[in-house]
Amino acid sequence: MRFRLLRRNLIAFLLVSLVVFILMYTKFAIVSDKPHETPPLETIQTTALSNFQYRSVMDMRTSVYDSNFKQFVQNNDKFPGDPEVVIVVQVHNRPAYLKLLVQSLENAADVHKFLVIFSHDYFSPEIASIVQGINFCKVLQIYFPYSRQLYPDEFPGQDPKDCPRDIAKADAIKSGCLNAEHPDSYGHYREASITQTKHHWWWKLHFVWERVQALQGFSGFSVFIEEDNYILPDFYHIFKGMLEHRKSDCPDCDMLALGNHDGLSHFQEFSGKLETASWLSTKHNIGMGISREVYYKLMGCNNEYCTYDDYNWDWTLQNLSGMCISKPLKVLVARGSRVLHTGDCGLHQKEACRPELVQTKVQESLQQAKPALFPQTFTVTDHGPAQHTPHMKNGGWGDIRDHALCKNYAKRL
Repeated sequence: MRFRLLRRNLIAFLLVSLVVFILMYTKFAIVSDKPHETPPLETIQTTALSNFQYRSVMDMRTSVYDSNFKQFVQNNDKFPGDPEVVIVVQVHNRPAYLKLLVQSLENAADVHKFLVIFSHDYFSPEIASIVQGINFCKVLQIYFPYSRQLYPDEFPGQDPKDCPRDIAKADAIKSGCLNAEHPDSYGHYREASITQTKHHWWWKLHFVWERVQALQGFSGFSVFIEEDNYILPDFYHIFKGMLEHRKSDCPDCDMLALGNHDGLSHFQEFSGKLETASWLSTKHNIGMGISREVYYKLMGCNNEYCTYDDYNWDWTLQNLSGMCISKPLKVLVARGSRVLHTGDCGLHQKEACRPELVQTKVQESLQQAKPALFPQTFTVTDHGPAQHTPHMKNGGWGDIRDHALCKNYAKRL
């Protein structure tokens, strides 16, 4: 009798346990089947963009390498697909002019088709905030890893043991300063504030074409501008027109120049006019369209670029054209500039910055130019084969440490 009661209790216990197990399993299954709540896209993007740390030099170095590795493309989900135009902006530390550039980009027609790459050599929350505020196109930020800001007391920054700029070589050797044996062609020693721009430009060219994942397989032109440039509303319209006429009227044109240094003078007369020319530093260094093919030509001159004693990247390119590059570079030029130069201060201008005056002047000029924007037809004037134009080098690039670092970008990006 006792055995029967025990067996009955055991069976009841097993049945209750089975029911409890089934209920728990069902509850777990229901919970696990619920879709996971995904944070809003804005939250993910803000988190990704806010990871750059400014507390110390080492924090910034780490953030630079981490950001260059991850390559977060801002607004990528909002504007899917491959870009139709790529603009690469070299940024230093003039946030007021950068704001003007961003405003001009926002007002450009078909800007949602753009990928804008901002390449920084100065890192600050203010500059980051300006770029992070862009919501009208895809954006990628890359960071020059050999900035003076990251190496404030050592090469490639200014080492306290470097030779003073104007010391005589004999005195430099006696003093034992680091680079005593390597002044430039005019007897001057390097200044880190002068050499950085040429370094950054060459590193950026390599990084964009070799390391930017969003451009793997991209076969078009990338347009190179700077933070103190301003693009016109019909920039993309002119860009497409220039590509078409390059194919039909100037297949031997290596580069595009969407800007010039004439501003908007005679804009209504020149708006739809294109011309061919030999590439010149003083005329065609603004709004430069560079293809992967031309990039490879320049890559073949890595040693020549990195050892030519001129601290200007554009004068160095002019020397390469027709010297290292046997056939001088030929460019298709927009006579009515679609990229304006707004900077009234910087490396070559020592006056105080007045961005508010620049903005007023640009807006007034745009109002006058407005009727001539978006020309429906283009004319091309071909000035024949390109010619090499020699010039006197400017110096400022005699230090073998600069040469070695510059040549190394292609190997360790």
